Amino acid sequence: MTRFLCVHGHFYQPPRENPWTGEIGIEASAAPYPNWNERITAECYRPNARPVVVERDGVSAELPPNYSRMSFNFGPTLLSWLDVHAPDVSASIRRADRESRERFSGHGSAIAQAYNHVILPLANVRDRRTQVWWGIRDFEHRFGRSPEGMWLPETAVNLETLEVLAAFGLRFTILAPQQAARVRPLAAGAEWLNVAGASVDPRRPYRVSLPSGGAIDVFFYDGSASHAIAFGALSSGGEALAQRLAGLAAEAPGPQLLHVATDGETYGHHHPAGVTALAEAFALLESSGFARLTNYGEFLAFHPSEWEAEIVENTAWSCTHGLGRWRDDCTCRTGLKPDWVQVWRGPLRLALDGLRDALAEVFEQESRGILADSWAARDAYIEAVLDPSAEAFDDLLRRHAAAPLGPVERENARRLLEMQRHAMLMYTSCGWFFDDPSGLETTQILRYAARAIELAPGAASGSIEVEFLRRLELVSSNDPGPATRVASTNETSERRQNPPRASSDRVAPARLRRGRHGARSKPPTLRAARARPRGRRHPRRRRKLLGLRTGGTGAPARPALGEKCRGRNSAPPAGRAARSNRPVARAPFPRLRAPGKS
Repeated sequence: MTRFLCVHGHFYQPPRENPWTGEIGIEASAAPYPNWNERITAECYRPNARPVVVERDGVSAELPPNYSRMSFNFGPTLLSWLDVHAPDVSASIRRADRESRERFSGHGSAIAQAYNHVILPLANVRDRRTQVWWGIRDFEHRFGRSPEGMWLPETAVNLETLEVLAAFGLRFTILAPQQAARVRPLAAGAEWLNVAGASVDPRRPYRVSLPSGGAIDVFFYDGSASHAIAFGALSSGGEALAQRLAGLAAEAPGPQLLHVATDGETYGHHHPAGVTALAEAFALLESSGFARLTNYGEFLAFHPSEWEAEIVENTAWSCTHGLGRWRDDCTCRTGLKPDWVQVWRGPLRLALDGLRDALAEVFEQESRGILADSWAARDAYIEAVLDPSAEAFDDLLRRHAAAPLGPVERENARRLLEMQRHAMLMYTSCGWFFDDPSGLETTQILRYAARAIELAPGAASGSIEVEFLRRLELVSSNDPGPATRVASTNETSERRQNPPRASSDRVAPARLRRGRHGARSKPPTLRAARARPRGRRHPRRRRKLLGLRTGGTGAPARPALGEKCRGRNSAPPAGRAARSNRPVARAPFPRLRAPGKS
């Protein structure tokens, strides 16, 4: 067989936990569920983990769970939440990867993701490296094997990012077709072909040569089919989806990989019928013999790259202006408020960049005599994040301490490493993705910034805070209402008087535990920062906590390809129908008609 099919789902939610308690608060927009993680788990993550029962000609057929037949990546912070709040789902995801290894010649369908969805080309060299390494280690911890490939957040790419992936032994990544600049056969003397404008042939892998002399393989997914799936093709049912996927084949000799990539939440959350449609499409295509299901690792192993490509640097799948969506008023937005502007994105990134650099200087100074190599210790700190036990932290210090440490030095080491963890969490891409800084996502990354400042030692914390707040004065909200501030003048005093308490000891190292690792950390110190409406300044007045609300009341528009951070504000599901009592037939569906034939 020369036709192979691969459907990739990028399953991701931003970290939503309160950095002082480790728990997710109530998110009213996710009603009737308490938060968006709970809602999307019910609509998407759990249904795709279960067998799918469909009916045809009065007979029920049970089809395998979608995870077992698709390629996928799950964000590490999402998997961490699922492990605690939906362990049946996380177990099903790991089981699907084991089954895929048996099905696809030893190649698992799960691939890794950079840790907390930072836009890697905009990160500094150290953060880029740590994000990739933490994503790899999280993957190995959960799936029990090394990843072959990695999903880049928002498929944001440049050559420096690909260099890091290759240096860690990753074999491939997946990009959008518009991120290919030109291609040519690997044969000596071949001419370059310009493929600008998403005209690259997606049916083969491409080798990308790197400045270091290394290389990495890239798959450019089919853009038109992926867009159609994300924006409505699933509503026509499984047979229409199967026909759409079959239509990707070309009348040409040699192996062809027919593949699409969308947000995983497309199947069930964005489109309630998506779970069934995908399961039916898999069954129809496989039983018809039209194409063989595969994953990227298996296809690359049997059909290595025979072409090379050059990428368009500093681009992403969800911004038509390069990387403007995460640093500029580039006009990429949800469109809920057409007159709103995103001039706040640039000042927000500059403020966080300044904070990051100040915290890095503190980290290096305060860790002297405690950590032998501060940044190597940060890379290794993922082990303590994955295993918050005292034993795991002891082991990390045995390997990275500059000398035997007493209780005070041990506590300082943990505080400094936690400071750095939050300094990376504050770059989660969703903080820039939407239309206004008063939304849930921007509020969340500012909470991480506040926690990082709090963890900085004594006097350094105060001076860093003052400069950060000065820079935040340029972050302006579009909404003139009083509930659109970015931060609060009242947070400091309230938290000093009533420091938050976590409901479970599991949240360490999201907070410093009492007793086992010393006294509780000091309460937050982030004070006066707010988003000013365009055209006028709010008076300086005391306000309540960081829990902000958007000013608009309309439901968000359907997310664009790559748009999944908050979820779609659709009506809650009516509930899963009870299984039919009709006999279950496990035989495949009738054969799929080849494209163009009646």
